[in-house]
Amino acid sequence: MTQSKKKATTVNLSDPQYYFNRELSWLEFNNRVLHEATDSRTPLLERLKFMSIFSSNLDEFFMVRVAGLKRQVEEGVTKLTPDGRTPREQLEEISARSRPIIVAQHQHFEKVLRSQLTEEGIHILNYMDLNQEQRSYLQNYFEEQIFPVVTPLAVDPSHPFPYISSLSLNLAVVVKDPDTREEFFARVKVPKVLPRFIPLPQELRPSKGGKSAIWAGVPIEQAIAHNLQYLFPGMNIQEYHPFRITRNADLSVEEDEADDLLLAIEEGLRKRRLGGSAVRLEIQSTTPEAVLEQLIAGMDELDRGDVYEVEGLLGLRDLMSLIDLPAPQLKDPVWTPVMPPRLRSSSAEEEGEDFFSLIRKSDLLVHHPYHSFAGTVQRFITQAVDDPDVLAIKMTLYRTSGDSPIVAALINAAENGKQVAVLVELKARFDEENNIVWARKLEEAGVHVVYGLIKLKTHTKVVLVVRREANKIRRYVHIGTGNYNPKTARLYTDVGILSCREDLGADLTDLFNYLTGYSRQRSYRKLLVAPVNLRDRTIGMIRREIDHCRNGGRGRIVAKMNSLVDSKIIATLYEASQAGVQIDLIVRGICCLRPGVAGVSDNIRIISIVGRFLEHSRIFYFQNQGEEEVYIGSADWMPRNLDRRVEAVVPVEDPEIIKDLQEILGVMLADNRQAWELQSDGNYVQRQPTEGTKEEASQKILMEMTSGCRIGE
Repeated sequence: MTQSKKKATTVNLSDPQYYFNRELSWLEFNNRVLHEATDSRTPLLERLKFMSIFSSNLDEFFMVRVAGLKRQVEEGVTKLTPDGRTPREQLEEISARSRPIIVAQHQHFEKVLRSQLTEEGIHILNYMDLNQEQRSYLQNYFEEQIFPVVTPLAVDPSHPFPYISSLSLNLAVVVKDPDTREEFFARVKVPKVLPRFIPLPQELRPSKGGKSAIWAGVPIEQAIAHNLQYLFPGMNIQEYHPFRITRNADLSVEEDEADDLLLAIEEGLRKRRLGGSAVRLEIQSTTPEAVLEQLIAGMDELDRGDVYEVEGLLGLRDLMSLIDLPAPQLKDPVWTPVMPPRLRSSSAEEEGEDFFSLIRKSDLLVHHPYHSFAGTVQRFITQAVDDPDVLAIKMTLYRTSGDSPIVAALINAAENGKQVAVLVELKARFDEENNIVWARKLEEAGVHVVYGLIKLKTHTKVVLVVRREANKIRRYVHIGTGNYNPKTARLYTDVGILSCREDLGADLTDLFNYLTGYSRQRSYRKLLVAPVNLRDRTIGMIRREIDHCRNGGRGRIVAKMNSLVDSKIIATLYEASQAGVQIDLIVRGICCLRPGVAGVSDNIRIISIVGRFLEHSRIFYFQNQGEEEVYIGSADWMPRNLDRRVEAVVPVEDPEIIKDLQEILGVMLADNRQAWELQSDGNYVQRQPTEGTKEEASQKILMEMTSGCRIGE
């Protein structure tokens, strides 16, 4: 123990060597996503899905993170990150790290996945490999469906280089005037309103053993490229080359100067649609130097360092459109969420027991997508809407689906005369437009809509229902880790608590007053709220484990989250490790803590789980010398969550729910299929079953535990 104290006083825990870079750690996460696309254990169409997710993730990374770093470089920012890098150094390392990963992605798709898809009767065909009958069909399709939509844009002294929208797929075309022999450059945008892959009718699909393929299609850009003569009649088509641009999409709004935040966000969205500066140019590796120079010259904010050459198709995020093909044998077994055990034996409709009476008996844990979102959280809200004894409903909306039944229910509640207050977070990145639409519909129905606090995003996931019961008022709450979105509730793992504990109801009342009025609430009975007390209370609980160890006891922390970035919390975890606290962290994405460093983080182990569901729940366990404390909530351990967002983390007090959450954590820590262990050098190593042991995939086990049957058998 004396040695541990000595280490704690001699090691500088702010030394950059003890911190991984945020951006490079994210690239490592996306590399784990790509691994699922290359892992032969993953069903074939699911591999295609992960290939698409990898590309979509990378697009957003360049639009937001790389764009932000480039802006810092332009503004002369030289401030170091906790890992000791300047913005320019980060950009250089991002480029160096991402290029080989992108090359590997495209090579695997072109050389492995396409042939495996073909063997299964799914053909992504190249135009050059089509027979005459197939080409004739595509020519007719082009003339009828594509030609009226496409607009060629010339580039010459009278036609300036056209604006290239972000993430659009384009053709750079070189044509020659047969009379003057002069060459011209033009751009043709591939229309997003049409399918990326043009399906061939069944009679024109390749067949095997007399049986037609499941599906066959041709990339739309190839259909356009081989019919360019219709767009440039009288000219000779010399060459064409696909390319793709990524632009800065970070939405910047001066909230202090905005009289109307909704209008300010709308103006920001218009600017985003026009697009910020270009940050990436993707081209095929066969593109000639002259065409590349023309593209770079046309977008003067780009330089050679922003060019990414790939082999094969560009924009592999569009592969997601093939996931719904009728080939269940090439997908994960279908999972249908079930009801929590307490709700299976009785139904409100069948036995006359309403949902509120079930919550009054004891708190209820919901774990999505294992538990049905529609049968629990959505049912809680819709019953509150229909219940004549419910007086008010208050909730936060960060992201929701475009056809949200919850928003529709809230509108019905307001029309039925209930008091309904909804905080719609307009600053939810890439969902701003959707949220504006819903905010306006809610306002039109008489719902009290607020848009959050200046300089703070409201990220917390909470619902408060106020109900009159036997001449008294009772408050029911839902506090969770996920958005009120029925669609993502089937894809993301999240937990939530349904309760009527008076202290939680009072805390949420205070929180909503803070969000909608002028309250400056600084203390809460049970909730840990950011930016009020969450940071200090979290650090305090870590330090409590340190004190237990230093006083001769034991310390234990298990925490599950999306990302771990905050340097103050990381430094406190290092102190805990030095004191002997045993720490297990389940961090899906970015992790800036360096585990396994002698004298600093020997007692910290970190895994990341990547599987069919996106791990999104946040669970925090502190052993507290046998008086265990478990929390769930919306916040990661990141500066933005702790300091610049409104978050709520709730203590779990029901002993049975505490056991359930401990079991969930235990299943994940034992995973040897989807879990990756973070090494002290920053690399991740995927766990594999050892000889004589069976595969333990945590998500599959949780499905089996929830449903009571084996999955896929």
